[in-house]
Amino acid sequence: MDSQYNNMMESITRRRSTVRKMYEYISGYTDGEGCFSVSFLKREKLKIGIETRPSFSVSQNENRAEVLYLMQETFVCGHLRRDYSDKTLKYEVRKLEDLLTKIIPHFRKYPMLSGKRTDFEHFAKICKLMKNGGQHTKSGMQKIINLAFQMNPSGKRKYKQAELLALLR
Repeated sequence: MDSQYNNMMESITRRRSTVRKMYEYISGYTDGEGCFSVSFLKREKLKIGIETRPSFSVSQNENRAEVLYLMQETFVCGHLRRDYSDKTLKYEVRKLEDLLTKIIPHFRKYPMLSGKRTDFEHFAKICKLMKNGGQHTKSGMQKIINLAFQMNPSGKRKYKQAELLALLR
């Protein structure tokens, strides 16, 4: 009986270790190939005048897309799509609820090690502001825009920070 119990406990420990390594691998992979971003679109119909779109994405060449499928299966959210601009496949999560309940908690528990961690922290703050309706008020949007422009400094942006702030109503 004791050896049966010991074998069962060993098996459980191995499975937990394997799962933990997979989660750590996903964080490491994201550290190299992923992006936390927030984009803005002018929307005349919105009271504030701007739509806020947070996004978590990871890109990879299509012939190496196994990890993207693993991420989608692990997080149970998001979608895969082709990115014709750089001929890659992209795993992307845009739904705020999924970002707040699945993506952000994962990276809090299994943090990245590079400077991308700072982008993640700004991203998490923006998502929290949005959960609390910050995207619907001028002061909330000012905070969101200011945080977003501290992220991904080498990335492309459609609008300048001052331009977005001036559009707020």
